[in-house]
Amino acid sequence: MRLDRRAFLAGLAGAALAPALAPTLARSQAAWTAPPPDRELMVPVRGGRIYVRVNGDLKSARFPVICAHGGPGGNHSYYLPSLEMASERAVILYDQLDSGLSDRPNDPANWTVERFVSEVDAIRAALELPKLHFVGHSWGSTIALEYAARQPGGLKSVVMGSPLISTASWTRSTVAQLGKLPPDVIETINSLEAAGDTANPAYEKAMAVFYRQYAARRRPPQYVIDYVTAKSLALNPKLYGGMWGPGEIRATGLLKTYDGEPLLPRVAAPTLVITGEYDEMTADVLKPLVARMPTAKLVVVPDAGHSLPATHSEAYVGAVRAHLARHD
Repeated sequence: MRLDRRAFLAGLAGAALAPALAPTLARSQAAWTAPPPDRELMVPVRGGRIYVRVNGDLKSARFPVICAHGGPGGNHSYYLPSLEMASERAVILYDQLDSGLSDRPNDPANWTVERFVSEVDAIRAALELPKLHFVGHSWGSTIALEYAARQPGGLKSVVMGSPLISTASWTRSTVAQLGKLPPDVIETINSLEAAGDTANPAYEKAMAVFYRQYAARRRPPQYVIDYVTAKSLALNPKLYGGMWGPGEIRATGLLKTYDGEPLLPRVAAPTLVITGEYDEMTADVLKPLVARMPTAKLVVVPDAGHSLPATHSEAYVGAVRAHLARHD
């Protein structure tokens, strides 16, 4: 099993990395357990059907929120802590096509940014959501950026967590983070990526150092690990490899030339950008990008890495909850 950041977000590494991560959870995290879904459905989209789950009242006075996971090829499991917000608004989690509990045709013809963005309107139609908030994380923030830039009716606000805004800016950040690691780790990763030898166990061992520093940093709640096990959730390596590549630092797949930066000035909805202090996408790289959005604000979660929606959920959910409430 590959102990990489994408595996962590897919839930696979939650238990496997636990001995290497700080074992202590916030008391409130340990005391709360995610509820089962109030509603589940399979929504038709281009290429197949996607899994959608709803917690909370869709008719609440506070507008519902849809959460888009990272990857490509991850799943909704690391958003389970965000279900704390279901006491006040509907929280909608879903798996993108070829991910999680959704259909897996594994057809590369489906692997376009535009097709993944189109899933949002399919969910809105299926659940009859005239107004909503939209939350994305990592690759899910790419979906959020693209969707918000279209200025769709009824979009009340946006959250972009640890966002992939462009592959060029992402790589600036990850390469800089790599440069802070021990020289032997840097040399191993750079040389094996250049040689295309990323199946080498030495590459996976070196990348595990990168992910421990910049991805997990803390064990996720036990209920997330248990949920992943119960649902047999796993990363889709075909989708991740085809769209991104072998590891987080540099892209080799279909997103290698992705550039969403020209869309930033068109994001009119109030936007929260949230990242971890030790994230793969760093605050210093994000600041000039955030400044190009008309109403965006940047929040940095102390001591968090890229997987903060699960590992640092108290701070993450608190920031997201306050942002949504300000813009209902």
